[in-house]
Amino acid sequence: MKKITDKLWISGQPSEADFDRARQAGVTRVINNRVSGEADDQPALEAARKAATSRNMDFVYIPMTPGVVTEDRVRQFQKALEGADGPVLAHCRLGGRSLGLWAAGEVLDGRMTLDDLDALAAEHGADLGSVKAWLTKRAAKKQRPDVAGFFDKRTSSIQYVVSDPATKDCAIIDPVLDFDEKSGATGTQNADKILAYVERHGLKVQWILDTHPHADHFSAARYLKEKTGAPTAIGEKVVEVQKLWKDIYNWPDFPADGSQWDKVFAEGETFKLGGIDGNILFSPGHTLASITYVIGDAAFVHDTLFMPDSGTARADFPGGSASRLWNSIQAILALPDDTRIFTGHDYQPDGREPLWESTVAEQKAKNTHISKAKSEAEFVAIREARDKTLPMPKLILHSLQVNMNGGRLPEPESNGRRYLKLPLDALGGAPWDTDG
Repeated sequence: MKKITDKLWISGQPSEADFDRARQAGVTRVINNRVSGEADDQPALEAARKAATSRNMDFVYIPMTPGVVTEDRVRQFQKALEGADGPVLAHCRLGGRSLGLWAAGEVLDGRMTLDDLDALAAEHGADLGSVKAWLTKRAAKKQRPDVAGFFDKRTSSIQYVVSDPATKDCAIIDPVLDFDEKSGATGTQNADKILAYVERHGLKVQWILDTHPHADHFSAARYLKEKTGAPTAIGEKVVEVQKLWKDIYNWPDFPADGSQWDKVFAEGETFKLGGIDGNILFSPGHTLASITYVIGDAAFVHDTLFMPDSGTARADFPGGSASRLWNSIQAILALPDDTRIFTGHDYQPDGREPLWESTVAEQKAKNTHISKAKSEAEFVAIREARDKTLPMPKLILHSLQVNMNGGRLPEPESNGRRYLKLPLDALGGAPWDTDG
């Protein structure tokens, strides 16, 4: 164990005796930065968790692939460190990744400089080359927007504010309108947090963007438009989703023309976010209308790709296609390797902290579905077999009628109340949710 600050100790993989020594030294939390299963002699994740918790130390899992640095891991590390009641022991295989996560946060927040990294690495016998390279590249990039993610625990969704640091223009991507299906209550807590962030950082909302009509939460696009006056946008293939679902809901008069948004983007269309270039990738497969927003070096893919340890999106919704999903993924992975990938959901496998940022290179190397499939046919077989085991999202019938209408809730009826319409037996064949 090497003491970095009064709050932080760093080590390689701890033994049982090391955990005892850590507790005796007053450590109250253990942060594990090793990727689960990265080496044959590595303790299983649950065994590592038990080794900490059995000694009355919290256990936080923030996996970091060797040589890969992302800002969300840095910020999660800071959050785990700051939230501990006492000293923290962070470890990986040899300690370098844990030290690098801490050091990257110090540089990002201005408490250290890039030049300080060399002395820190020499002092602790660590290789911080990948951290320094990432920070150097990040500082040099002019087409690099700032990205803030907002995790909604209820729906496991990530909402984004992406902004040009030079002009302070920003876009809000895939905002969530709160909904409790048990009581029927709606709320704007998520959206209001986003608005508070925008105000706190002096940002100007230029766009309110949805990647597709969501099947697991309501869109807050309409609410945010009313609050900010910013235009709403989505991909032009939303009309195909509208045509499909207007029949499911038996709404013959519903205008399936995309007019519910201020802008419908075409494949390959470009736009500006302040001084940063943006463009549209058509990404069908999860839905008919899914698109990817590429803004500078950041790609917002929502359900098309998850974090590498979670694989890819399901493709069994009405209009979905595993084959088209494969081709959409290939287009995303054809972006430069250092392109940042921001996903729209994270279901926290193995109980790790929520994460939402990876890179094209990391997805190519580590994505659990892509690495198993060497061809489109293999991917389709894996994806379709998996989809046959999945129940439908619990809010799919609730949310599509709102989201295909641009986030508008149903109009109040004569008694002043709004009502949702739930078609029965419209999505037959899916497994039932036995946990519900």
